[in-house]
Amino acid sequence: MIQNVMIIVALGLTVIFVFIGVAALTAASANSIQTFAKIYKDRFTETADIAASDMFLTMNPVVLFSLNMLALILIPLLVHSVFDIWVLTAGVGAILLVMPGFFWSRMRQKRLDKLEGQLPDAFLMISSGLQSGASFTMALEDMVRQAPAPLGQEFGLLVKRMRLGVPMEDGFIELEKRIPLASFVMASSAIRISREVGGNLVETISNMARTLRRKHQMEGKIDSLTAQGRAQGRFMAALPLLVGIALSFLEPEAMQQLYTTRNGLLILAGMIVMQIMGFIFIRKFTSIDS
Repeated sequence: MIQNVMIIVALGLTVIFVFIGVAALTAASANSIQTFAKIYKDRFTETADIAASDMFLTMNPVVLFSLNMLALILIPLLVHSVFDIWVLTAGVGAILLVMPGFFWSRMRQKRLDKLEGQLPDAFLMISSGLQSGASFTMALEDMVRQAPAPLGQEFGLLVKRMRLGVPMEDGFIELEKRIPLASFVMASSAIRISREVGGNLVETISNMARTLRRKHQMEGKIDSLTAQGRAQGRFMAALPLLVGIALSFLEPEAMQQLYTTRNGLLILAGMIVMQIMGFIFIRKFTSIDS
């Protein structure tokens, strides 16, 4: 009788301890998920706000975060309902998590590329204004009125800072941080040095504009020569994924071993790593640093 009571007590204690352990683990997991979600939201909204402000875009970061969370939920569910492969669903979710950062970085790079292409014309307009007898400030303001975005926006910010009493040299230094292009930093330094030592500013800016135009034309020729290699690299990077999707439909039982077994997952991880390394190498081979 006493032995049976002890067994019942032991089982009861075991159940209680298991319940407490599961509850603690669930609470810890919930807290971790909540903490991660808060960090992700704060980082997302902060990055979106800064990026949109830098690019003169009027976007609500909270709305963008809501749309991002909607995509994070719906797209993986759609992928899983079609393929029923947990590894693929997790991979799509991971890609969607890092996609906003890549998106903002890509937008910023495109904006910088457009700015670099507009710099020669901008400096030529400033040079023409100086040759017509205008002061540097007046020539700069006239260029801002004529220049298209995004160059007009960035130099317009410089003009506004100068009207608030910021010295022109300090304004150009601040603009160098917003436009971290080697060509612009070089041109800005040349203008500031020419103003400080009293050199021929018109000749300095004209020579700089011609140099930047030749540099831009040369980079355009290089991009044209390497365009085919870049296209082939993207195609080769996408080909294994397309073949894997096709085989998942044609041979689902055979491909299931790749997604559900330990050896299959190890092989899949190795394939992904080699695929990423190959894509990076192809990009290195087809790009020429200016």
